[in-house]
Amino acid sequence: MDRAYAEPLDVPTMAERALMSPAHFSREFKIAYGETPYAYLMTRRIERAMALLRSGWSVTDACTAVGATSLGSFSSTFSEIAGESPSAYRAREHAVDEAMPACIAKILTRPARYV
Repeated sequence: MDRAYAEPLDVPTMAERALMSPAHFSREFKIAYGETPYAYLMTRRIERAMALLRSGWSVTDACTAVGATSLGSFSSTFSEIAGESPSAYRAREHAVDEAMPACIAKILTRPARYV
């Protein structure tokens, strides 16, 4: 999922590749990663979109680049995970992220679900 986040991924396909039933795969995935496969995928997509938005991409271009098919769903998921809308995130100053080493910036800018 980390490499193919922009591709259409579904639980039955991933479970088949892991030689598990979809239900068992989902349970084991949640135990291993702390969230469902879908939630994990969406968090990775939003994480990548945040990086694109920081580098000046438009919200629409970032949305399609990470594999989202609906701008509305992407925006609401982005807001749920990042705590602000994609356009507000893009408009914010991000110079501090660029001044630190990439490995540290990646840790500090990794999205966390705000529920």
